[in-house]
Amino acid sequence: MRVVFVHGACVRDGEWWWHRTAALLAERGVASVAPGLPSCGEAGGPVGAGGPGLDEDVAAVRRVLTAGDEPTVVVAHSYGGIVTAEAAAGVDAVRHLLLVSSYLPEVGEGLSSFGGEAPAPFLDVDPEGGTFTVRPESVAGTFLQDCDAEIQRGAVDRTARQSLAVLGQPVRSAAWHDLPSTYLVCADDRGTPAHRQREFARRAGAVVEIDAGHHPFLSRPAAVRDLILGL
Repeated sequence: MRVVFVHGACVRDGEWWWHRTAALLAERGVASVAPGLPSCGEAGGPVGAGGPGLDEDVAAVRRVLTAGDEPTVVVAHSYGGIVTAEAAAGVDAVRHLLLVSSYLPEVGEGLSSFGGEAPAPFLDVDPEGGTFTVRPESVAGTFLQDCDAEIQRGAVDRTARQSLAVLGQPVRSAAWHDLPSTYLVCADDRGTPAHRQREFARRAGAVVEIDAGHHPFLSRPAAVRDLILGL
């Protein structure tokens, strides 16, 4: 078994965001990988108007998923669920999808399908530059309030501007229709409130709740490890 982690929006250095849970999985002999997302600048090119978007993110994750035939669990966080819905479609190696404070989009839906009409107050949107990111002063208090100071500092250093195009681009496949899925509701999430997560989770095959903020794989890695191993 292997685990493929797909991170959320507006961050870079994907492996860092999962490192605490990945280390615990490695102790149990489970390998993991966290592909970079080009729309967050992780492919080395510029982001913004005309830059990489959802298609490029899907291609990057799909390359990893199709690189071998080892049974795979995909753990998708937040925006990562949008990417995974298309990237995991038809990949025989994928056996389960774990969505963490995330989304299960139908064909034709995108990230904006799950948000409000106006940008969230913690976002910094630059329409002219074609990018968006999380306001630095909001990172710790909104998304990592249950993490230690070291993690909070590391997270602020690893936020990124992301191509604005990903907000409206729809998926062309919905892998969760054909694969077992579990939704992890983060009950103390200040970024995506729990009541909204529970609405999104209705499409999943199973639902689990945890008392954690938006990044339980950093604040409660042992709990997330155990959930993954249980799949």
